[in-house]
Amino acid sequence: MSEPNNHYRVEVGFLGTDIERMFAENKPKQADVDLTEPGVIEGMIGKFVQSRVDLQNAEGQTCASKVVSVGEDPANPYDSKAVLRMDCSAVPGKIFYNPFRLLNAQGPRAKHFVSIGEKGDESKLTEAQRVGREPSPGQVMIFPGDAMIDLSQPLLTPWEMAPKFLYAGIEHIMTGYDHICFLLAVVLWASRAWPVIKIVTAFTVSHSITLSLAALQIVNLPSAWTEIAIALSIIYVALENFFTRKVDGRWRDTFVFGFVHGFGFASGLIELGVPQRAIVPALASFNIGVEIGQIGVVLVVIPLLVFIDKTFFKGERNLRLVQVCSGVIACFGGYWFFVRIGVLS
Repeated sequence: MSEPNNHYRVEVGFLGTDIERMFAENKPKQADVDLTEPGVIEGMIGKFVQSRVDLQNAEGQTCASKVVSVGEDPANPYDSKAVLRMDCSAVPGKIFYNPFRLLNAQGPRAKHFVSIGEKGDESKLTEAQRVGREPSPGQVMIFPGDAMIDLSQPLLTPWEMAPKFLYAGIEHIMTGYDHICFLLAVVLWASRAWPVIKIVTAFTVSHSITLSLAALQIVNLPSAWTEIAIALSIIYVALENFFTRKVDGRWRDTFVFGFVHGFGFASGLIELGVPQRAIVPALASFNIGVEIGQIGVVLVVIPLLVFIDKTFFKGERNLRLVQVCSGVIACFGGYWFFVRIGVLS
């Protein structure tokens, strides 16, 4: 949000994995720097972000910037935050926000929630702004491929950004191969609609509970524990296929393990660095996106299995097919387990 003196405050949140990626690119230039010195790492991060985030006009003239601070984000226990101050008094015309060099450094799936504005704390927000009914100063979600943000135009409200959170939820499932493997394993013996409906519904109910609890910061579990538990859940349901063909009671498995997977889904939402005042629309939209993604997976897998049954196995589910698929899924689960406990890199 522009101030009378045409200064801006830009806050960029990032996770520890973002920091590792930053150092992977920046480390060769800093080989002679003692990283144990107080403030050195924060300074490197600040310079990295500063060099890749610009406020500029349509002609490409950039605003002068300086790093105000780098450290933990008090509003989000999972994030750190770099705060920049931009002086655009010497840049004529409309001002645009351009973070795309930073997003490119973070990879093709990068996205982030950025706060822009001179107001540095929530005490100056109205109640409607805090809960997301009205736009709060300087919040925007940016994905690779988006246009630069025109700061002369009204920014989006949290509810207007809901489609982006919806897309992020779908993407989280479609690129979350561990979650897909879990779903595949629990439906491999299914050939009727009702057991599948119960399986998906039970999974939805339980993971929605823990996704909400984690996103609202009511319950927090270490992500490392969650990821290990997800890998173990995949191994369990895959091996279970070797001992029983009954799917009518499989909803109990998905209900129990859904609580674990919900914390995993929450990590995808938390990575976006969503402020708490925008959490309700973000949570609702992201969760719906997750549901769309998992229903899409089931709607592809079940018809394919039925087609294979009718074409090759006289309408029956083949034992060897299920066992081979389950064995492959169990191997994936085992691989993820050993990676997540640090045995494999």
